[in-house]
Amino acid sequence: FFKQKTAYDIPLRLVGSEMCIRDRTDTGSAKSKVINEIENILPEFIHFVPGHPIAGTEMSGPDAGFEDLFDNRWCLLTDHGSADKEAQNKVMNFWKSLGANVEFMDADHHDLVLAVTSHAPHLIAYTMVGVADDLGKVTDSEVIKYSAAGFRDFTRIAASDPTMWRDVFLSNKEATLEILGRFTEELFDLQRAIRTENGDKLLNYFTHTRSIRRGIIEAGQDIEAPNFGRDIDQN
Repeated sequence: FFKQKTAYDIPLRLVGSEMCIRDRTDTGSAKSKVINEIENILPEFIHFVPGHPIAGTEMSGPDAGFEDLFDNRWCLLTDHGSADKEAQNKVMNFWKSLGANVEFMDADHHDLVLAVTSHAPHLIAYTMVGVADDLGKVTDSEVIKYSAAGFRDFTRIAASDPTMWRDVFLSNKEATLEILGRFTEELFDLQRAIRTENGDKLLNYFTHTRSIRRGIIEAGQDIEAPNFGRDIDQN
């Protein structure tokens, strides 16, 4: 967006009139680049409070919303040099009124955290689905017919809006590349363990990472009940 618009175009699109949009926020998944691009071109009377609700699904658009979308989910608001405290409080209270938990975070740290929890996992999911699609020894019909739960999770993530994710990766390039580098190191380490039949290494690694999933459930950010593509009778 910012590469396509000049410094004069953006205020005209975002400002409109001073009275109706004095306090502004966003819902983007990358923050440092956005703040750096926009902070010096907005009029002084516009108070920009960068925000990021972490509550979406793989679906996109207004029709993908539902009543309790933000209940007990986190919305991260980003502090920056020209932040207006009154505007920050207004935006914070807005998200709390929708049921969200709100926390303030430095922009660079936000981008690194989201590279770990969202951006790199999405790229890995896109890659794994792409590998399955390109693998000549496994047909497309076999991939679809015999998909196990793990691969179905990848396909769900990879069903996210491609235009949005293109922009996310380009906007959070540095943090995403850093985490992908760490991921590659870990992957090589696991490859070595499999090649050398180091079962203890694999067991210890899987046991440690399993606890992360349990922590997410205990924090109320997901549910434990499995589904695996079935309709389960809860009665």
